[in-house]
Amino acid sequence: MNIKILQQPDNAIARVILGPNEELVAEAGSMIAMSDFITASTTLKKGKSGGIIGGLKRIVAGESLFLSVFRSPLPNGEIFLAPRLIGDILLYEMRGQELVVQATSYLASGSAIEIDVGFQGLKSIFSGESIFWLKINGYGPVLLNSFGGIYEINVTGKYIVDTGHIVAFERSLDFKITKPGSSWLGAFLGGEGFVCCFQGKGKLYCQTHNPGAFGHSIGSRLPAR
Repeated sequence: MNIKILQQPDNAIARVILGPNEELVAEAGSMIAMSDFITASTTLKKGKSGGIIGGLKRIVAGESLFLSVFRSPLPNGEIFLAPRLIGDILLYEMRGQELVVQATSYLASGSAIEIDVGFQGLKSIFSGESIFWLKINGYGPVLLNSFGGIYEINVTGKYIVDTGHIVAFERSLDFKITKPGSSWLGAFLGGEGFVCCFQGKGKLYCQTHNPGAFGHSIGSRLPAR
């Protein structure tokens, strides 16, 4: 499988070349074009995230009930994928480690990747963001999408990130919800609200824009029905 990200960072699309009998699992509705000999099917996915229960867990997390599976019977099967929102795509290579992904940031992965939905506890409830995150394990490529550009941070020790800007982080990092400064009143009056304080050593991926804040900004300007 060969993957190349095009048109970064504002309107990124992923060009995937599949070898004979290779499969690509993708978020439903993400395919924009493909070779005519590639077969497409719909699945609830096998493994921890499979079956009706796994599908319902994905709905709760903000993902689709079903996943699309693309299989190429011939060499050089070409498929293009794009996220729903305007933004960037990250290609991350899994080598047995665990990656924690913001619920709506999953785009696609190789067929050997396991995806499960994890509850992050009361700390996510109080943050105002999603209380469910995707736990990704296995070996192979994973494609993640963002709202705006994606940038990588190598965390060693502690690092602060606004909750709405997190795309994914390696499981070697732990986090807690806290305030950005010494005063809760100052934090909210300054428009910062809650932030995530990461601790440990590992990679953290953030997006340049906050989809929730963008939605509130646009929604207030839309005409009433």
